[in-house]
Order: sequence, then structure tokens, then C-alpha cells
Amino acid sequence: MEKKVVPILVIFILCVLSFCVVKGEDPYKYYTWTVTYGTASPLGVPQQVILINGQFPGPTLDVVTNDNIILNLFNKLDQPFLMTWNGIKQRKNSWQDGVLGTNCPIPPNSNFTYKFQPKDQIGGYTYFPSTAMHKAAGGFGAINVYARPRIPVPYAIPAADFNLLIGDWYKANHKGLQQYLDSGRSLTFPDGILVNGQPRTTISGDQGKTYMFRISNMGLSTSFNFRIQGHKMKLVEVEGSNVVQNIYDSLDVHVGQSASVLVTLDQPARDYYIVASTRFTRKVLTSVSVLHYTNSHTPAYGPLPAGPTYQVHWSMQQARTLRWNLTSNAARPNPQGSFHYGTIKPTRTIMLSNSASLINGKKRYTVNGVSYINADTPLKLADHFNIPGVYSTSTIQAFPTGNGPFLATSVMPASLHDFLEIVFQNNENSVQSWHLDGYDFWPVGYGSGQWSQASRKSYNLVDALTRHTVQVYPNSWSAIYVSLDNQGMWNLRSAMWERQYLGQQFYLRVYNPVKSLANEYDIPSNALLCGRAVGRHS
Repeated sequence: MEKKVVPILVIFILCVLSFCVVKGEDPYKYYTWTVTYGTASPLGVPQQVILINGQFPGPTLDVVTNDNIILNLFNKLDQPFLMTWNGIKQRKNSWQDGVLGTNCPIPPNSNFTYKFQPKDQIGGYTYFPSTAMHKAAGGFGAINVYARPRIPVPYAIPAADFNLLIGDWYKANHKGLQQYLDSGRSLTFPDGILVNGQPRTTISGDQGKTYMFRISNMGLSTSFNFRIQGHKMKLVEVEGSNVVQNIYDSLDVHVGQSASVLVTLDQPARDYYIVASTRFTRKVLTSVSVLHYTNSHTPAYGPLPAGPTYQVHWSMQQARTLRWNLTSNAARPNPQGSFHYGTIKPTRTIMLSNSASLINGKKRYTVNGVSYINADTPLKLADHFNIPGVYSTSTIQAFPTGNGPFLATSVMPASLHDFLEIVFQNNENSVQSWHLDGYDFWPVGYGSGQWSQASRKSYNLVDALTRHTVQVYPNSWSAIYVSLDNQGMWNLRSAMWERQYLGQQFYLRVYNPVKSLANEYDIPSNALLCGRAVGRHS
């Protein structure tokens, strides 16, 4: 009897252990999205928009840290299409980034399955089309990455979350906008501001309760200021960073950026105005929505809450108040402040200067004199298959040279585990917004005029937050630190879509010659092949 019990007990233990291993894997979430055209009238004029599963904006992705997202996307448009996941770092996996330097676009009437994780991330992010001018027609939405149940957050759980996708909008068709840019001209001023695909929206909540407002700038070109009549906003999270919980009357949000605030409905029961208005523009566009108390019988009234219009210094000062909560964890249990970025000496300094230029008689935008053009083959595929001549690592320099302007498929090489100081020098009269795929970074400094080595004295080397998109004010500079711990081909671009489309971007090739799955995942088995990669085997 004993001899029979022991093997049965061993089998039972092994079964339990194997069950635990299976259960220990991060959860999988499956989605099927169909991208189509539709007709909507967001500014009162019927126009073609891009729908996802019939929705404009698209469905919200509500996920948890480390969830495995399996998303099968069907393209029913008449043009090739890609979706990018703004702020999702795609750890070791630039294959899933959804930009033309890493992925072949999905042909019409075809599909591609994205497979990725918000690895060790929390916070509010967005997705949008990266191809052509599709972003000007919709196809965008919110990504909310919630902390795992055992990981605390540094605030009481709000009664509900509200996503506010706010951005400038054109009445013109996206193909018309693209043709306009292709002809060598700049886009005209936008026609209005949309909030969740409409000129206005209503948000309802119970008096006395606190709600999370996840605010994202989905526009093509303009910053906005956000405010709520009679209510304070407690900033708690910015692009994956839990921040010092300062109180704001209004908040600037630049193109491509996201921020989460807590708002307590602590005023007398009535309705209140929610206002978003453009910043740094001669003409100010304004969108007015409503915060509705559920026990209110009184519509919103009174003057709209005033906001800043052009005050650059005001905005720069506000930017400096956004700071890391050093004692709070983020996606992991360890405090954010346990990584002492300010004690690390950068291995390399890069200065990037943007400019508007004419090349072959047409408007283009450059970075250090180089205006990026897409290759016929994704750069990542060219790397994998050793296809020569697709891109150049010698065209764009680490500092402005005064040469150019000229066209090139520009890639800047970098080594895995480098720690970079990147200075964005903006000598133009308009605000800029820069985004880096694959990473978050520390914006350590903002300043007016020309950056110099003496500018480092003003850096915040203690509690700068981390984020994925940074603004650069007119005739000013912004400096960031970034730890290159994520191997791959990563797009560094203007978040302002005309500028990106007309060349203000390049790719950062973060590389280690030792091939290892510990550094980077292999090419997906379902990778689409195009250009000079057609017919090759992954």
C-alpha cells in the first residue's frame, strides 16, 4: 500500500507544480479589430473618418501590467495601414512597434496579428495610425495600463476613469491633406478641437466622489491647455510615471503627451464647463464640454475659466513642476527613486536641431540638416536579412553641422546600455514636440535660447519624471537623459504629424553584436515581408 501511495503523491505534486507554472504566466488578452472607413460630422460637415470596429474614436484597451496582448488587425481601407502603440515600450521587441522602419504596412484586405506586452508599465497611453495622414481621419484610441492587484498605487482608487482624447481637427479628407503636403506646402490652421471625436462631450459623476481624468493630446500640430470650471486637478501620473501630486488650476498638454489627474466633485450640485484651448497660436481654438453632477438640475453658466494663450515662460515653469514621486513604486514594487539617474555620467551627448527647409522646391523638415524619407524596405528587416543599401548610418550627425538640407533614410547608431544626453535645440518660432519609441526618458532641463555646457547647471538630477514625449519651446532647448536598455530599431520623431511626414524624424539603432534572446526577440513567424525582403525566409 505504501509503495502505491508514494508514486501517486509524487504525481500529484508534479501536477500541482505544472499547474502553478501554467498559471504563473502573464495573462493573455485577445482582440480582433477591423479598420474601415465611415462617415461622421464631428465639426458639422460630413467627412470620411477611420473606424475601428465601427467606432470613432476606436475602442479603449484596458489592460494590466505585463498582459500579453494578441491583437489581430484587419485592414479594410484602400491604402496600406499600420498602428503604433504610443508609449508602449515593446521591450526587446521593436518588431511590434508598428512604424514603417520596423514593419511592412498591412495591405488592403489583409491582416496582421500584433503580439506585445506593456512590460513593467502602468499609466495612460494611446494608439494611432502611423501611416500616411491616416491619423488625421481617426483610427486612434486610449490604452489604460492598470497596476497588478498586489502592486499599490499612491492614491485612493477613483470612482471611475474618464478618457479624454483631445486634439485639433481638419474638415478636409486625409488624402487631401496628404496631397497638400506632397505638393510642397504646409497645412493651414486646424478647423477646430475634438474631444473623443466630438466638438464637446458630457462627463457625469456623483457629488463628493473623486474621478480619474486621463487626458491625451491626439492632435496633429497644436498644444492645448485643459481646465475645469470651479475644480482643482491633482496630477498623479504622466506617461507611466507616478508624480508628485501637485494641484493645478489648468494644465498644458503638448502633442503626443498624456497626463492623469484626479478631480473631486466637491462643488455645489450643478454643471460646470470643461475647457480645452490651443496654446501658442495666433487664433485660439476652444472646445467646451460639460462636467455634470448627477444630482444637478442647473446647466453650466458663467464665464469660461480663463487659460493661458501664448505665455511661454508660464508653460516652461509649469513643466519644471512635474516631478517624480521618489517614494512611490510604479509597475514594480521598488520605489521609482531607487534608480539614481542623476549620478550616471552620460556616455555620449547628442544635439538635435530641427528646421524648416526647401528641398527641390518643396517644403521639408530636417533634423541636423537631414530630412528623412521612408525606404522601400523596413529598416528592421534590412538588418535581419543583411540587405545593404536600405539606410545609412553616416548621414545624420550627432551635432548640427550646418550642412544640408538633403534627403536620406537616416539612422543613428548607438550601443546597447549607453546612457545618452540628448539636447533638442529649437531655433524656430513654434513649439516642438519630440517622441522616442521604445523608451521613456528623463527631461532634465528646459531653457531659453541656445544650449551650452553651462546649461547643465540648471538640470534636475534628483526627481525628473520619466516620459516618452517632450516639448521644446520656441527658440529654446530641452534636454533629456535616456538609458539605452532596449535593443532594437527605434523611431525618434516629431509628434507633430506634418513635420514627421515631411522628414523630421530618424531611427536610433540600439545594437549589441552578440546575438541573444536576452537582448532582443527574434523576428516573428508572421512578419510581413515587403520591398527587398520579399521572398526571404524568416
